[in-house]
Amino acid sequence: MTVVFRWIEASSVAAAIRQSTWLYPFIEIIHILGIVLVAGGAILFDIQLLSTTSKPVIDSRYLLKWSKRGLIMVIPSGLLLFSTNAMALSNDPVFGMKLLLLLLAAINAWIFHIRVYLPAKWTTARYHAIASIILWISIISCGRLLAY
Repeated sequence: MTVVFRWIEASSVAAAIRQSTWLYPFIEIIHILGIVLVAGGAILFDIQLLSTTSKPVIDSRYLLKWSKRGLIMVIPSGLLLFSTNAMALSNDPVFGMKLLLLLLAAINAWIFHIRVYLPAKWTTARYHAIASIILWISIISCGRLLAY
């Protein structure tokens, strides 16, 4: 894997991002806006699941639509940011933790949407909501820790 990470870091795209004054900050802004859409949508949805009111305040399809748009921003921008420092990040335990937490968040959402999102399983849905909120806060925290 070291060879792959070296190749990524030595790529012309990564070099251009590193050498540009404004490109890295611009990509970082796109990444942060995407995180707001993905995590914000997920957390708002989760809060609604935890609510004691029976009528949702926001249509879940609307939140999911914006979360998908956020993913379209987060994935490519995250890969571009990673490319600029692939060797160091691949050896950083915080980065590894962030990737693991992202995987767990994806698995949690997948299980929720294929098995739990049914009226008969409302208690289980709330456990998924709590896990989702904790995972997203942890993912964002890891992302911030990577900057230091």
